[in-house]
Amino acid sequence: MGKIIVTGASGQFGGAAAKLLLEKVPADDLVFLSRTPEKLASLAETGAHVRYADFDDPSSLRAAMEGGEKMLLISTTRVGSRLSQHTNAVEAAVAEGVKHIVYTSIIDGGNPAHPSVEQHDHYATEQVIEKSGAAWTHLRDSQYSEAVATAMAIPALQAGSKPDNCGDGKIGFVSRDDCVATAVGVLTQDGHLNQAYDVTGPELISIPEAMAMISEIAGKPIELEPVDDEGMYAYFDSLGVPRRASDVLPDGPIPWASEGMVTFGQSIREGYFAKVTDVVERVTGRKPRTLRSVLEQYAPTWPK
Repeated sequence: MGKIIVTGASGQFGGAAAKLLLEKVPADDLVFLSRTPEKLASLAETGAHVRYADFDDPSSLRAAMEGGEKMLLISTTRVGSRLSQHTNAVEAAVAEGVKHIVYTSIIDGGNPAHPSVEQHDHYATEQVIEKSGAAWTHLRDSQYSEAVATAMAIPALQAGSKPDNCGDGKIGFVSRDDCVATAVGVLTQDGHLNQAYDVTGPELISIPEAMAMISEIAGKPIELEPVDDEGMYAYFDSLGVPRRASDVLPDGPIPWASEGMVTFGQSIREGYFAKVTDVVERVTGRKPRTLRSVLEQYAPTWPK
C-alpha cells in the first residue's frame, strides 16, 4: 500500500488531520508536507515522513510526493492565485503515482454561478483534479463554526455592533473538527471515489441568528446593522483590510481580503450556503457539532 500525503500539515486543518491519521494509520504510511517542516518536529518524532514542499516551486514537489497513493490537498489561503499552486500539487502527485486526491473545497463548489470569489478557485481546482487522471473526492465544507466563534464574534462583542450583508441567508455552519474527521474518514475508508460531498453542520442558521446566540452566551448586546455590499467594503476599509487578494501582503497583519468576505456574504444572502447534509454522520459515525456548542467552547476567550 502507498502512503497518505497531507499537504499544509503545519496549518490548523492539516495539523489536526495529521494527529487524527496517526491514531488510525501506521506512522510510516503517512507523509506530511509543509513549507516550514521544522514546525512539524513533533510529527516527525512519531516516525511519520515530514517533507518540504512549496506549491510555488514545482521543482520541490516531485520528491515530496514520492511513494504517495492518496493525498489530502488542503486549499491554500491565497485567494485568486492559489489555482496555480493547486495545479502544481496535483500534477506532481499524479506524476508520482498518487491515485486518489481528496480536496477541501467550499459548499456548492461545483456550481460555476456561485458568486463568491473564494469559490472561483475551488471550482477551477475541482476541474483540474477531475481531469488529472486520479480518482477524486471533493469535500465542500460549509462555513466553519470556529470562524464565527472567533473572527466574527470577537470584533462584534468589542464594538457592540456588526455590519452585515448576508441578509437572512441561512448557513449549515460546520465545526472544523467535523470537517477534519470527515476528511480522515474519506482517506481511510472505501467507497468515496469520484464523489462530491457538501459537509455541513446539523442545522440552518442565519448570521442574525448566530449573532443573537453570541450575544446571549456573552451576556452583551450586539446590534446587527444590515448593509449592502458597498457598505460592507467600507467597513473592512475602515479596519485596514485590503480589498483584493492580490493586495494581501505575504506574512502581513491581515492574511485575507475583503472581496472574499463581501462576496461570501452575497453568496450566503442568495442562498448558496443553505444546505444541510448527513455527510459528517455518514462518514464519521457521529453527529456533527452544533454552532452553539462551538460558541460555548470559545466563549471564555471573548472580551469581557
